[in-house]
Amino acid sequence: MTATRGLPAGALLLGLALGGCGYALVGRGITTDPSIKRIGVPIFQDRTGKPGLDQKVTLRVIEELLKRGRFTVVQETAGVDAVVEGEILSYATVPIGFTTPEGNQTQATRYAINVTARVVYRKIGQTEPIWQNLAFSFRDEYDLGNDPATFFDREEQTIDRIAESFGRNLVAAMLEAF
Repeated sequence: MTATRGLPAGALLLGLALGGCGYALVGRGITTDPSIKRIGVPIFQDRTGKPGLDQKVTLRVIEELLKRGRFTVVQETAGVDAVVEGEILSYATVPIGFTTPEGNQTQATRYAINVTARVVYRKIGQTEPIWQNLAFSFRDEYDLGNDPATFFDREEQTIDRIAESFGRNLVAAMLEAF
């Protein structure tokens, strides 16, 4: 019976010892200045020419910031404590899967879309950014399918998924200690 009592006490001591030796979960710290209450997210500049991409990405970034519940988020830069400025640098659709039907002509059947943006998160009045990434990138893939009429629908669905993942991962990177 004393052996059973010693085991939990030993585990407790081991846990206390490990707790003080520098081990910690990565990504649990918040790097946001507590004085930041209102964040401006103006529409991302689009250097790609892809219609609607800037609006979709900006909207998802705003939604992700709002989900955090700690900020008021607006699409302007006046009267804010901090600003998230983004510029979509590239949009690329590349065939990655192919098939060779009976006519021996190779056709693309699967595509990858990659979006890359420059993003700076800074507090108003400070020259150094709180966080920045000069090539924040996200990628997704889709199958073309047998009906060429659905090509653009599948591309748009993939862009929606990319925008959602882009926003979620961008806000996590900006606000959490990664």
